[in-house]
Amino acid sequence: MRSPKPTDDTTSAPAPSASGQPAVAGVVARPMALALLILVIAVWGANWPIMKLTLASIPPLTFAVARLALGSLCLLAVLLALGRLRLPGRDDLPVVVTVGLLQLAGYLAFIHLGLVHVAAGRSAILGYTTMIWVAPLAAAFLGERLTRRKSAGLASGLGGVLALFNPVEFDWSDGNLLLGNGFLLAGALCWAISIVHVRAHRFRLTPLQLAPWQMAVGLVPLVAVAAYGEDPSAIDWSPGLAAALIYNGALATGFALWAWLSLNRALSAITTSMGSLGVPVVGLVTSALWLGEPISATTAAGLLLIVAGLALIASETEG
Repeated sequence: MRSPKPTDDTTSAPAPSASGQPAVAGVVARPMALALLILVIAVWGANWPIMKLTLASIPPLTFAVARLALGSLCLLAVLLALGRLRLPGRDDLPVVVTVGLLQLAGYLAFIHLGLVHVAAGRSAILGYTTMIWVAPLAAAFLGERLTRRKSAGLASGLGGVLALFNPVEFDWSDGNLLLGNGFLLAGALCWAISIVHVRAHRFRLTPLQLAPWQMAVGLVPLVAVAAYGEDPSAIDWSPGLAAALIYNGALATGFALWAWLSLNRALSAITTSMGSLGVPVVGLVTSALWLGEPISATTAAGLLLIVAGLALIASETEG
C-alpha cells in the first residue's frame, strides 16, 4: 500500500531518490536540502563552544533533558499552530523509537559527557566521526554505491578526521580524557545507526510531525538516568544559561532535528554524513575564536582535507 501524502507544507514536491525511483511525498527538493544542510552546519558548529561553556553551569545529562524538553515543546507549539499535530501510527513507531533512543538520548548523553573532559573543537571532530560508521552500514544495509568522486571525498574527509584525531597529541595517562574521547565516539556510532534506519524507513508522517514524539521517547531514559545520577541543585542559574538553553532547545535541537531528518530522506546517507563534517570545521574555528583553543598544524591539515572532501561530495550529482 502506498503511503498517504503528508500534509506538512514545510516540504516540497517529491524528488527522485538515489535509486532513480520516485520518492515518497514530503521529501524536500535537493536545492532546499542543500540549503538546510548549510544552516544546520552553522547552528550545530557554533553550538560546540556554547555547550562547553554551558556544562560549567549544569550537569551533562540534566542539560540533555532540558534540550529535549524545550525542543519538544517548541515543535509541539509549531505543529499546533499549523494544525499538523498527529500521533504517529504503527508504521512510524520503529523510527520514532530508533531516533529517540539513539540519535537523541544516546548521542546527546554521550557528547555532553565527553565534552566535560575534552576540548570543544576536538569534541566536534570526534562527535562527527559518524561518517566512518555510516559508510559500511549504508553499503551493507542500504545498497548505496560509492562512486569514484564520493570515494575520493570519503577518503579525504576520513584522512582529515584521522589527522585531527592524532594520538601524539593525547595525554594517554589521563583516564578522564580517554573516557571523554570514548564517550564521543560512542555518540557518533549511535547517530550512524539512526541515520541508516531513517534512510531506509518509509514515512507516513513527516519528520516535523514525528520529531516531538521522538524527543519524548528520548526523554524517558535521560530523565531516569539524570534523576538517579545527578544533583539538580548543582545548576547555576543565570541569564547566560537561560540563553544557552533556549539556543539549544529551539535551534540546535528542535529546528536542527527536523532539518536533519529531512536531509536523510532527500540525500544519501553517505552524502549527509560527509556533509556534516562541516560542523566540526565550524566548531573548531568558533572554539578557537571564542574559547582560545589552539589550532595546531595537524588541525589545519585536517581542516584542509575535510574541506576538500566536502567540495567533492557537493559536486557529485545524485541520480
